Amino acid sequence: MSSVFPYKSAIVITCFPQQSPWLAKEVEALGFEVKSTAISEVETEGYMDDCLRLNMQLRTASRVLFQIQRFKAHDANELYKRIKAIPWENYLDNDGYFSITSYVKNDTILDDRFANVRVKDAIADRMTEKTGSRPNSGPNRDKTVIHIYWKDEKVRVYFDTSGETIAKHGYRKLPFKAPMIESLAASTLYATEWDKASPFINPMCGSGTLAIEAALMAINKAPGLMRENFGFMHIKGYDANSWADYQRLAKLQIKEPPAGLKIIASDMSKSALFCARGNAKTAGVEHLIEFEHGDFRETTVPDTDGVVMLNPEYGERLGEEEQLKEVYQAIGDFFKNKCQGYNGFIFTGNMNLAKSIGLRTSARIPFFNARIECRLLKYELYRGSKKAKA
Repeated sequence: MSSVFPYKSAIVITCFPQQSPWLAKEVEALGFEVKSTAISEVETEGYMDDCLRLNMQLRTASRVLFQIQRFKAHDANELYKRIKAIPWENYLDNDGYFSITSYVKNDTILDDRFANVRVKDAIADRMTEKTGSRPNSGPNRDKTVIHIYWKDEKVRVYFDTSGETIAKHGYRKLPFKAPMIESLAASTLYATEWDKASPFINPMCGSGTLAIEAALMAINKAPGLMRENFGFMHIKGYDANSWADYQRLAKLQIKEPPAGLKIIASDMSKSALFCARGNAKTAGVEHLIEFEHGDFRETTVPDTDGVVMLNPEYGERLGEEEQLKEVYQAIGDFFKNKCQGYNGFIFTGNMNLAKSIGLRTSARIPFFNARIECRLLKYELYRGSKKAKA
């Protein structure tokens, strides 16, 4: 895409709130300099072609935005004029389709949708004047997506090179109830500092997202390999051969799992295990995960060090919390009696219930699951006494 975008520009990579520390580490590991971070984004710099690699490799991201313009606009009329001045005919096909997304904090705008309409009109009018026709537009994000950031007078215009969110990694065809989105699962796994070789135990596995993400990390399989469509594919200059090169490289980077790797996922629901096995098969890691049917307290825990992680229900509805106290108490007993030598983790959005675990946390790492403020709670489950461990 260097023929259309021969310049370096700001690349803003978004994520769900509180995932940016792990996203920043991913970006740096790929060789990019992190210019800044915020609660839901990381900024770096690069070429449009770099966005292809970022979309292929990032596990914790939601969108990869490539900046094409920056300017000031006091109101919607000025925004229209400045957007219309951009040479959209160089970027968009007449017979294509585009959508507008935005973040707007401007005193003259009461509804973000009004700003979106003005941007859409400016692009359509420019295309009609320059080419005699214009692409279709609408809300779908499966083609070209243009993102507008407008705060006070400051405007940034981006191509959303991801299109539909890359927080979903493409393998979860069979969701179970209240699944954890893939990018959040990957972020929590990074937060555990699991070494990708020692056992990873996931009772209450649900649709299997945590276990599948662990398996993908263990063999270094890029999430972009499981997806067929990205926003950058619908921008002028897209070279399918270049993307094929990134795909080939990502496939070459897949490695054999560490010898003796144990990833064990259990659930008492046969329906959940059906979904988990199906999703693992779609991801190509079914052979790496041992699925067990039964109560979480009966989950196999190898007699070694490792990570055990649960994502129990939060008790969001009235009356549920009291019922779940016994479950959280049982998790604490499971940790104490069966997981010695492990680092135990609970991902929960209910800190009152977490008190029922009855163990002291060594870390409380903040996350959000959708709009629910959550914590990843760490418990160091020593063999014998803590003094003996030291």
